[in-house]
Amino acid sequence: MLRKISASVTRLAGVLRSEKGQALAEYALILALIAVVCIVALTALGLTIGGTLQDCADGFNGFT
Repeated sequence: MLRKISASVTRLAGVLRSEKGQALAEYALILALIAVVCIVALTALGLTIGGTLQDCADGFNGFT
């Protein structure tokens, strides 16, 4: 009987030490960081492109 209890406690301890969820959480954090970096980069790029297009439009307005 003591062996069964000991085996059950050992299995329970193994389940509690499982790190499968930890890897998933790390991947989620990395994915969130990549998403934030992409959003910041695309916002900056969009503002730069918008300024360049506005300069072109202003240049064409001089011809009319």
